[in-house]
This record gives sequence, structure tokens and C-alpha cells, in this order.
Amino acid sequence: MNTRLLTAVALAGSLALGTYWYSAGERWSVHAETTPAVSADRTPLYYRDPGGASLWSAGPKKDDRGQDYLPVYDDDQAAPEPAKPKQQADSSRKIRYYRNPMGLPDTSPVPKKDSMGMDYIPVYEGEDTDDGSVKLSPGKIQRTGVKSEPVERRAVRVTVKAPGTIQLDERRVSVIAMRAESFVQKVADVTTGTRVKAGQALMQIYSSAVASAAAEYLSTITSKTTAGIESYGRGSRQRLINLDVPEPVIAEMEKTRVAPVTVQWSAPRDGIVLERNAIEGMRANPGDVLFRIADISVVWALVDVAERDLGNISVGQPVTIRARSFPGRTFSGKIAVIYPQVNKDTRTARVRIELANPDFALLPDMYVDAGIDTADSAPVLAVPDSSVLDTGSRQAVLVDKGEGRFEPREVKLGRRGGGYIEVRDGLAAGETVVTSANFLIDAESNLKAALKGFAEAGASQPENPAQGGMGEHK
Repeated sequence: MNTRLLTAVALAGSLALGTYWYSAGERWSVHAETTPAVSADRTPLYYRDPGGASLWSAGPKKDDRGQDYLPVYDDDQAAPEPAKPKQQADSSRKIRYYRNPMGLPDTSPVPKKDSMGMDYIPVYEGEDTDDGSVKLSPGKIQRTGVKSEPVERRAVRVTVKAPGTIQLDERRVSVIAMRAESFVQKVADVTTGTRVKAGQALMQIYSSAVASAAAEYLSTITSKTTAGIESYGRGSRQRLINLDVPEPVIAEMEKTRVAPVTVQWSAPRDGIVLERNAIEGMRANPGDVLFRIADISVVWALVDVAERDLGNISVGQPVTIRARSFPGRTFSGKIAVIYPQVNKDTRTARVRIELANPDFALLPDMYVDAGIDTADSAPVLAVPDSSVLDTGSRQAVLVDKGEGRFEPREVKLGRRGGGYIEVRDGLAAGETVVTSANFLIDAESNLKAALKGFAEAGASQPENPAQGGMGEHK
């Protein structure tokens, strides 16, 4: 009986002193009839965040919600939070709605408290603009590491990469073949892979057709009857030319007036012997290829460019070639031809690049990788890659309006390269965009849009505290 009486007296005393608010077993604040006085004979060691966050201050301070930091004394006992009157609205500004103090998507058209007893924060006209922008405090901007950069015009460098192989320049290949039945009398010390110079002797040929034409030409130019008639001599000489007799051999005949038994064939150009089929004593029929010589001081790189990149390349663009045989070396060239056909299996188009090869390092069929620089000389409006928020169906940037206000702006993008993206619509030169921590600001902007939607939905309902839990908790 005495125990029950003492319990009733204790409960009555508690009701007389005030009401305690608890959340998850922890006391957050005490609402009493009178504010408990802070001991004047004790000096606080520091002040802690009233919400329980790991934030500290050496002197008195208020948090983002306007609540005073709690003093902590040398006995590690924090002073109770002084009771605060219900948040008073600024009479000079109109309150649009009240938002959840913890940032949850919950609003109220009238003052209320959350489940922990914290007052909802009023949102005034002017603080929540209709332009979709979000405003951050200077402290939050500094903590989140927000960085901005002005929008400028610059050349966007886009490099198209394509694999390929080295091929011979078709215009620099020569073939030595007989135009009449011939016999190879002697072959010079020239083999496949040997570098030769123009005019260097390759072989000696005997041909009855060549010997007959040479005798006829000498007879014409030495005869007393036809020597002075130019047309006769010109016709006989042309026959030798048609048989592909080298010009030096014809000139020697005109000088010595002697028809050679065998004719010496020489290299028509500087190059490398790619093919040697001449063998001493062999019979060569008309059309048989005896030597094939190629000049590789200039070669082609034939690369396969993906169909999606064809719109970015054009004839004359500079190209950097890297051969897999020389990893630390690059070769420079330009696009000469874009072949007018797309491979239906690989969806690529063949591109021909002409390359100087003075030291003959590049060899036919060697694998190479091409980097085509598609930079346009005309500068375009561009922003850094990190400033673009891309959801797949929508691309946007955050425009820094100054004074901590950021506006989401939808943009239309163009080419990408060199760390920058071309902006074709949505921005103007001189505007500033966020390049760092933009995802955090975007998240806050989306939260703000959600809060605004809840506020508009709540404002359309009757302002009855008893309905929908919109009234103040008792």
C-alpha cells in the first residue's frame, strides 16, 4: 500500500515539473513550465550538437535548425536543453509550408512536431523559388566540395581509333615482264628482299624479236636511202620501245651502230625486290613476271573505321599511326581516301592513310593502330565531362547562380573528347556550371521538388489538424 502511494506521488511530481520526451530510449529535450538555469559556478568544457550528431564547438553556437548547442561540463554531464517557445513565424514574411527538420519528404501546412519532438521548419516565400533552383548554405558548399567552372568556347578534340595494316602504294610497284619470247642468259646477284637503285642491272635477255627489231633499226638509220627520212627511223625505233627494250640500250645502239646479241634489263625504280622469278637459262614467255620491285619510301595504312564514326572523319585530317612492332614510336600521315563502301559483316569502312617511310621501318602487312584527330578548328561551347548529369534519357547541368543558389538546366550535347563535351543548346558563354559534387546538389534538388509536390498536395486539403495526422502532436 505504501509503495503504491509513493509511486502516485512521484508521478504527480513529474507532471507538475513538466513532460519528458523520449525517442529510442534517449532523452532529447525537456519541456517545462520554467527554463532550468545553467549553473553559474561551472564553466562548460565544450558544446555539443543538440541532435546528437558528432559535431562540437568551443563556444556557444546554433545548428542549422537554429537550436542552441548543449554545454558539457567536467563531470561529462550535458546541461538539459532549455525549453524553447513554439517557433514563431516571421510576421514580415508569409510562410508557404513547414518541412520536416530531418529532411524527410514530409510537409505540413501548419506547425507540427516530428516523432522526436522536433519542430517542423517554416519555409517562407522567396526561399522556395519556382525556377527549380536549390539554395545551399556556405558551410554546406564548403563541406561537400562544390566546385564551379565558367562555360567557354574551345576546340573539342575527338580521337577516332581504328586498327589496320600497312600496304604498298599501288603507284610505286613495278613489274618486269617480257613482251616477246625470250631466254634468260644471266641474272645479277639480286634476290628477294634486296634493295635496288633505278638503273641497276638485273639480268641479260636474248630475244629473237628484239634482235630483229634492233637490226632493222640500225639498217634504217645507217642506210643511204632511208637515213635521211625521219619517218622510217621513227617507226623502227618505236618497235623497239614496244618490245620494252630499255632506253639506255637504244641510245647505245644509236651511238655505236652495233646491234647487241643480248639486252641488259635494269631496275626501273628505287625499291625492294618483292619477287624474283628469273633463273639463268630459263625460257620466258610473253607476260611472265621475272621481277617485281616496290618503292616503300611511302606506304599506305588501310584501317577499318566503325560506321558510327564515319560522320566525324574527312579527307585531309591528320592521323597518328602506332605500329605494334615499335611501341614507343609514332608515324604521322593524313587521310587520302575514304572508300565508298561499308562492310556488311563488320559494319566498318576502309580508310586509306598515306605515310612517309624514309627508313623503311613500316613493312607490308604489318599491324598498326590509327588515331584520327577529328578536332574542328572552329571552337564550340563546351563543358567538362564531370559537369554533366546523364540519366540516359535526359542530360542536365547545374548552373551556379551565385550566393549559394544552383539551377538544374537541361542541355543538348554534341561531340565528346579531351575531357569536354560540346553543348549545342541550353547554356550560354560566361555562365558557370558545377563540376564537382553536382550529384549531391542534384539529390537535394530532387528532394526539394518532392517536398514541393507534397506541399502543394497538402495545401489543397482542408487545414484540419485532426485529419491525416497534419496537426500538432499532443
